[in-house]
Amino acid sequence: MQTDDPIPSDSVPVWPHRLAVTTAAATLPLLFLGGLVTSMQVGMVVPDWPTTFGYNMFLYPWSKMVGGIFYEHSHRLLGAGVGMLTLGLAATLWVTESRRWLAWLGVAAVVAVVVQGVVGGLRVVLIEQRIAIVHACLAQAFFALVASISLFTAAEWRIEPRHVPQADDAAKLRRFGLLNVALIYAQLVLGAVFRHTGAGLGLHIAGAMVVFVTVFLLVDHAQEYARQSDGHAAGARLLRSARTLRGLVLLQIGLGLAAYIVKYLTAAGPLSAAAVLLATGHVIVGALLLVTSLRCTLRAYRLSGRAHPVTESFAAPEVRA
Repeated sequence: MQTDDPIPSDSVPVWPHRLAVTTAAATLPLLFLGGLVTSMQVGMVVPDWPTTFGYNMFLYPWSKMVGGIFYEHSHRLLGAGVGMLTLGLAATLWVTESRRWLAWLGVAAVVAVVVQGVVGGLRVVLIEQRIAIVHACLAQAFFALVASISLFTAAEWRIEPRHVPQADDAAKLRRFGLLNVALIYAQLVLGAVFRHTGAGLGLHIAGAMVVFVTVFLLVDHAQEYARQSDGHAAGARLLRSARTLRGLVLLQIGLGLAAYIVKYLTAAGPLSAAAVLLATGHVIVGALLLVTSLRCTLRAYRLSGRAHPVTESFAAPEVRA
């Protein structure tokens, strides 16, 4: 198997990547809690914001966190924690990174998490269902952003993929990658609309069928690309991403079908534990689908030479005051 050309390990700042991975990892349970709040219909049990029943959010007594308040207030606290992690990530990128575009991407993440927090608060203050839909969609976009930063800061992105053949399927990989990212995000939007309003289920199901087909086509092209690239390490990573995406889409369809059966075709009721967990799991796997699809697409563009130049990062990073 061919390998990429490494750079000295002591020239790579490790903390930006660690913080990016930590922020992305913390965002996933935040999405899970948000999904639980929606599935359990407890999004409005705390009627005020940014306070909690008049308390400073961080000083609300733990003894009062019972029932739906526990889930909603925990969601707020974890959201604040993710916000702090994002600030730390942006600051670390700004100080350690010589790639200015990546430092500004950290700033964009801070802006996104602040906007997300304000939108979540406005949903409570204004009691507006459409804002809840926007809040859900922004959460998925933020997760994809920090997951992308974790890729850009990884050693993988700092190793120049030399001698990678431009296989015939490279262009198709890029096109199907972008198509999948767009379709999966559209599915997440449709899913948010359905969860909050009950409308658009038929369109959501039709979209799932389209995503199923395009994901399998992407895997086919990734397999062919890996074959033509003669086992190159970067091509192998791309293929693993595509195969992970295939597994996730199968799991997602299974979860969606199970959630529909439990909620609508059995006597368990919409707020049964099974219905809540299946619906929330469907949201989380959807988020993982988006992130995996995006990272797969970024890898495809980088191997084609169309990604942002990375050669500037091979030297020891500059430290900016």
